[in-house]
Amino acid sequence: MRAFLDRASKLYYEGTPLLSDAEFDLLAEKHNYTTVGYEVTDAVPHTYQMYSLQKCFDMTKAPLNVLECTCTPKLDGAAVSILYIDGELQLGLTRGDGIHGRDITDKMQQLVPNTIKYLGVVQITGEVVAPSSVPNSRNFASGSLGLKGLSGLEEFKARPLVFVAYDSSSLYDNYREEMNWLQNCGLNVVTDFDSTRYPTDGLVYKLWNGKKFRELGHTAKHPRGAFAFKEQAAGVVTTLEAVEWQVGKSGVVSPVAILSPILIGDATVSRATLHNIQYIRELDLEIGCQVEVIRSGEIIPRVVRRID
Repeated sequence: MRAFLDRASKLYYEGTPLLSDAEFDLLAEKHNYTTVGYEVTDAVPHTYQMYSLQKCFDMTKAPLNVLECTCTPKLDGAAVSILYIDGELQLGLTRGDGIHGRDITDKMQQLVPNTIKYLGVVQITGEVVAPSSVPNSRNFASGSLGLKGLSGLEEFKARPLVFVAYDSSSLYDNYREEMNWLQNCGLNVVTDFDSTRYPTDGLVYKLWNGKKFRELGHTAKHPRGAFAFKEQAAGVVTTLEAVEWQVGKSGVVSPVAILSPILIGDATVSRATLHNIQYIRELDLEIGCQVEVIRSGEIIPRVVRRID
């Protein structure tokens, strides 16, 4: 099953999803599958690891003092890195698994300056995004990076894509100075980018103080000096049609709600977790009742209350 989910994850990031978000999430939860990005077969190492961000859904529980942070939109596209050596663009990579990515240098040459005024090695990370007016804009951006050959490159050039930088490996002690430097290099930067026409997925809080950010370091998955805030989406009402029982890897039996299909965000949801029998009793659920469903963390579909 892991091999199947690896393939589904890879196809998702390449813009040709094999499963709906809801189907993938349920399988991932059932089989305890977690990954950042996807494993790449034509792997090229990032000079510096690309981390994901820890997520926060309640600002009263924010992991940092937000008064010490900059707040920027969390753009929803395809995360990439670009590498300059002595001012020359040498490499562009998809995020992949955060350690290795797929070579997209030919694509990034169309979106960023091929030379900058800098002596030394600097890796710049950011997001390739498409306008919100483009259907499935996130998949569109990811899929564009996977276009193959000369014809694919010509198609890529014609697509409405932009690269927006949000980080670099340079040792600036002030985030605003770092963004100003990137902007002076000719790059779009997240602190001065009109995101109203582009898809966003919450807000990013990052420490202004670069020295403190570096001192806090990283966990295996994310930097301690930044986090993403995502509002819990309003629930959608549907009918509980049935309850199925599934056995997890540990042997624990848990209930799954079978629902009249509904659209939550960009995913069609027809199944949702019910956790355990006690949860069903607490919500007083029965077949045929109306329930409110959310995507917990914008990922896992979950029944949160009975409506009728």
